[in-house]
Amino acid sequence: MILVTGGAGFIGANFILDWLAVCDEPVVNLDKLTYAGNLENLAALAHDNRHILVEGDIVDRALVDALLARHRPRALVHFAAESHVDRSIHGPGAFIRTNVEGVFTLLEAARAHWSALPRTEKAAFRFHHVSTDEVYGSLAPEAAPFAETHPYAPNSPYSASKAASDHLARAWFHTYGLPVTISNCSNNYGPFHFPEKLIPLVILNALAGKPLPVYGDGLQVRDWLYVSDHCAAIRRILAAGAPGETYNVGGGNEMPNLALVRTICALLDTLKPRADGQPYARQITHVADRPGHDRRYAIDARKIERELGWKPRETFSSGIEKTVRWYLEHEAWVAHVQSGAYREWMTRHYGDAHD
Repeated sequence: MILVTGGAGFIGANFILDWLAVCDEPVVNLDKLTYAGNLENLAALAHDNRHILVEGDIVDRALVDALLARHRPRALVHFAAESHVDRSIHGPGAFIRTNVEGVFTLLEAARAHWSALPRTEKAAFRFHHVSTDEVYGSLAPEAAPFAETHPYAPNSPYSASKAASDHLARAWFHTYGLPVTISNCSNNYGPFHFPEKLIPLVILNALAGKPLPVYGDGLQVRDWLYVSDHCAAIRRILAAGAPGETYNVGGGNEMPNLALVRTICALLDTLKPRADGQPYARQITHVADRPGHDRRYAIDARKIERELGWKPRETFSSGIEKTVRWYLEHEAWVAHVQSGAYREWMTRHYGDAHD
């Protein structure tokens, strides 16, 4: 049995689906079911008794204690987080509560549970903390990619809250011996991605005939990681990662945002052409840049490849085509996640560039 937090969100749901596709070990899924936690992501498991869903908040210590006592998981895999930079700029308090207080609560609950385990179970237990490359800050155009030893320099409320949670996890290993592992991943993409993020936003706005908002000059560079590759990396860390270690997980696909948007447009031109025959790229609209926008992220993933034998299977070309096709084939899922609350957020944030 493993305990997963945030398993109804984008990466968490993909992880649970992939986990149960490759092994029969049950999963307890603790999710608060906020706007980004969507039970439709897990519809394939509706009648699968290997998946136990618990609606609740990671800040609720009594609930976390009860789950650990009842299910005695051999590992806790922590995905649950507020993760959207733009939302962190508008309302940073929620990010401090979930990403800092929540991680503190989980670490303390896990420490109490782990401390009371018999020797063999104690040695096998793992607490895996999923984090982001954004904690490292912004890279210069010619700088080497982020290695695990790169200094932290977060530049947004979101990345600062994740940096704090990384430091807590590391401290609980060094101070208390709690067997923690940490992974810092690059930008994920793939099925079930909530459409406030760039790739699904571009796909869905394009199909709806809406503007495709691009921040500033669009030359901000990101490394893109297909979500199933990320899930495989976490499984590998759980199986063979050393307690106290951090592993950077990247796709090796650096690309400026504007080039990414144009790539999606070209795919849609082929897979679902506009009725008027015009290219989707005509819908690209440059908007005011995000405050404190990091210019470049890039991940050096050689450590996890060298020590654990993991490397991504998907190229960007194969992964982005799978992703676009998935959104084209799942219109009902798209319609359900684009609720009134989502539309209000997009209008408030992007204004006319969204409408």
